Amino acid sequence: MLQIAPRKLARMVPEASELDRFETASRAELAAWQREKLRETLHHAYANVPHYRAAFDAAGVHPRDFSDLPDLARFPFTAKADLRANYPFGMFAVPREEVARIHASSGTTGKPTVVGYTKADIDTWADVVARSIRAAGGRPGMLVHVAYGYGLFTGGLGAHYGAERLGCTVIPMSGGMTERQVQLIQDFKPDIIMVTPSYMLAILDEFRRQGLDPRASSLKVGIFGAEPWTNAMRQEIEEAFDLHAVDIYGLSEVMGPGVASECVETKDGLHIWEDHFYPEVIDPQTGVVLPDGEEGELVFTSLTKQAMPVIRYRTRDLTRLLPGTARAMRRMEKITGRSDDMMIVRGVNVFPSQIEEKILTIPALSAHYQVVLSREGRMDTMTIRVEARPEADIADLREAAADRLCQAVKDTIGITATVDVLAPGGIERSLGKARRVVDRRPRE
Repeated sequence: MLQIAPRKLARMVPEASELDRFETASRAELAAWQREKLRETLHHAYANVPHYRAAFDAAGVHPRDFSDLPDLARFPFTAKADLRANYPFGMFAVPREEVARIHASSGTTGKPTVVGYTKADIDTWADVVARSIRAAGGRPGMLVHVAYGYGLFTGGLGAHYGAERLGCTVIPMSGGMTERQVQLIQDFKPDIIMVTPSYMLAILDEFRRQGLDPRASSLKVGIFGAEPWTNAMRQEIEEAFDLHAVDIYGLSEVMGPGVASECVETKDGLHIWEDHFYPEVIDPQTGVVLPDGEEGELVFTSLTKQAMPVIRYRTRDLTRLLPGTARAMRRMEKITGRSDDMMIVRGVNVFPSQIEEKILTIPALSAHYQVVLSREGRMDTMTIRVEARPEADIADLREAAADRLCQAVKDTIGITATVDVLAPGGIERSLGKARRVVDRRPRE
């Protein structure tokens, strides 16, 4: 990985006086706060959300049954299907008139999931995003270029309010207009960019298309989220731009960006802001809570949300919980994949991140790729479409790279795939989350 000069890193590490009380709290202090807030949240949800009252009653539990943190495992999970079944405002725990803002998912797989915020919720959200930006190296007065999409998607406005709360100057660029993105980075000279990692690669391509040196840009920190990305992609972005690439995590149903963040001084997993979000990791098949250190599905219960508390929300993201390092709160490993975007190909479980890891070990290949699944007769087939890097856009190099990737996937994942190495620009660019998997198999 790119070795950044220690003096540059030192300027980005916050002083102890800059941290808030929960970033330095003991585990006992944090647990006491969590018990109090979980008790309040369970009662608030039961009293004000018909779905939770019915779900708790069906499971034979009542908020009075909660006395300590392990008791949370007695309460039922919440799934995305529950939010869709109560579309649009059935999960709200306050009168609709007290909801200050509404966000929603795209609804590409059905009804969108709708989330609501009171004014206090928006303040909390701004606080945790500000904390995340500070952990990533941001400081008051820095220029922050926000290239997440604005609108119903939580990324743009979540980043925007958090940067303003920290005292930064915000450039609300939103997504798209990649040539314009580069122009404003060159002209305004932001210190920080907040964007999906896949779109950052599109910005990198545009720098190079214009003949500009990305390492000469003003960017010192990239805060990347909204999709899983690998340490290999981190290395590529850091080396290309000479910046710190830091992971931020969130999801609309729980709050939006700012649920957890890496710290620039360690970049060893994302510290969960446990004073607002209580994490569990479960076996995705059985629902049993797993001990810290074991990989499973991440589950969150909100601790301070008013408009739309969530109880044991199944994120479908796969990770493990680890002790804190740069902060007192526990870390989650970078997301390795999702239990619901896992591809099952001829009986083998495959995640897009596994494919990406193999692609990025081959110098001739870029990080722009798609996995296309189809079926010939009764047999599933997998085709990996990946772009060559501009300097490797030569027939012999492309053919050799395809052979090498095909063998790597076979050796490590156990699937025989067809690999198509395309010319640069051959994969459609995403302005937000990249569409990594195209499943053309007939529905059973």
